[in-house]
Amino acid sequence: MGTNNNEVKIVKNDLGIIRLTAFAIGTTLASGVFSISGDMAANGANTAAVLTGWAISGVGMMALMMCFFGLNIYRPDLKSGVYSYAKEGFGEYVGFNSAFGYWISAIFANISFATLLFAALGRFFPIFGDGNNLISIIVASIFIWFTVYLVLRGVSQAATINLIVVIAKILPILVLILAILFLRAFKPAIFMQNFWGEPGGPAFFDQVKATVITTVWTFVGIEGAVVISGRAKKQKDAGTAGVIAFLTLLVIYVMISVLSMGVMTRAELAELGNPPMAGVLEHVMGPFGAGLVNFAVILSLTGATFAYTMLAAEAGYEPAVQGAFPKALSGENKKKAPSASLIVTNVIIQIFLLIVFFNNSTYQIFYSLSANMIMVPYFLSAMYYLKILFRREGAIVEFSSGKYFLQMLIAIGGTVYGIWMLYASGLTNLLITTILYFPGTLLYIWRNRERGTKSFKNKIDLVIFLVIFVLFVVSIVMIANGSIKPF
Repeated sequence: MGTNNNEVKIVKNDLGIIRLTAFAIGTTLASGVFSISGDMAANGANTAAVLTGWAISGVGMMALMMCFFGLNIYRPDLKSGVYSYAKEGFGEYVGFNSAFGYWISAIFANISFATLLFAALGRFFPIFGDGNNLISIIVASIFIWFTVYLVLRGVSQAATINLIVVIAKILPILVLILAILFLRAFKPAIFMQNFWGEPGGPAFFDQVKATVITTVWTFVGIEGAVVISGRAKKQKDAGTAGVIAFLTLLVIYVMISVLSMGVMTRAELAELGNPPMAGVLEHVMGPFGAGLVNFAVILSLTGATFAYTMLAAEAGYEPAVQGAFPKALSGENKKKAPSASLIVTNVIIQIFLLIVFFNNSTYQIFYSLSANMIMVPYFLSAMYYLKILFRREGAIVEFSSGKYFLQMLIAIGGTVYGIWMLYASGLTNLLITTILYFPGTLLYIWRNRERGTKSFKNKIDLVIFLVIFVLFVVSIVMIANGSIKPF
């Protein structure tokens, strides 16, 4: 994934372009990069569809990232990110759902990390299998609760740990690219065979849609990379660094996708174990290549799991402090750690780890859920930026015509991409997300009863609730008859 690992706590306004760029890459580059090759192939996407998917994602995510940057610059008073943007733009109930979606997305990201982590460990210790057997779930549970213990004691990650983790992410990527090029493992004939795919495969447009979850997952966290602009020497440096980091990541992802498609056929890539990059490098370099990737995945996901334990807890704690979630989630311990949110968050993670075991689920299922849950907060943030531009609020009123036109293009691009994400993810994924959003509404009602306020303050809120409820009921019925299987 692309994930907002928040691996370094930055406290001074002295970051230049180089350090900002490094931070942005480090916080976004995570588990997704290790699975691109196999996951897209497994979804039936040929090379042409993959390249088209990356082109759409490149333009859309770039626009979305710059929407967050614009909101950070022109509405610095909104301190709670996706919650503040959605609440300010579309009311408390919509704001709550944005915050809840972000929280659940972070929780599912951690579950995906844990599953992939033990699948990688299974390469060295076969007892862990594919990361979803009983011993994996037991050890993963111990590891997750150990990270909770550390965070409760006020332990935070150091820059040295972050440096090791970032190197662990980048080293196998460089080895893969260089090995394919210098060992001449890239075969033009295989690449062309994969370009249009096998006869009788899915329609091209369906293949492009199938790339959406993976592309979104790899860029999740890019919003965190631009939000640190307040730590920069110059705010324009944060925008420049964000663009450089984004384009660097896009080039890396496209290179891995294209080069892999020239090494193995789509069918072979689709059959690779977890993580797929290990299988590609093993094909090129032998067992050493697979071992290198799996070792890198272990280091990377150990750091990511620890960081996301904190991030997921913060995603539950901050909205509670702001009054969006029930007050109980705002509890702190003597170390000022968000103890209540940490415990509740990891109880939820523990429940889903048990679901992983009983359903033999894979990490792909949970990263798909994580990506789907974060699409709504992304879309609402872009919509809000478009809204304040239309209204010419605050500093926007002073924009020149050229700057205003550029920002409108960015906002429209981010909004259109948000619509594309929701559409391309498909009806099944939409139904699955309502299974998760509906319980959130019960949390919202609880929160309003605490405050003695009305939950649905207007007809729009009530309509949104009724739509979620109806889709929730439909989803439960379809799960009961076996039409959809969320986990």
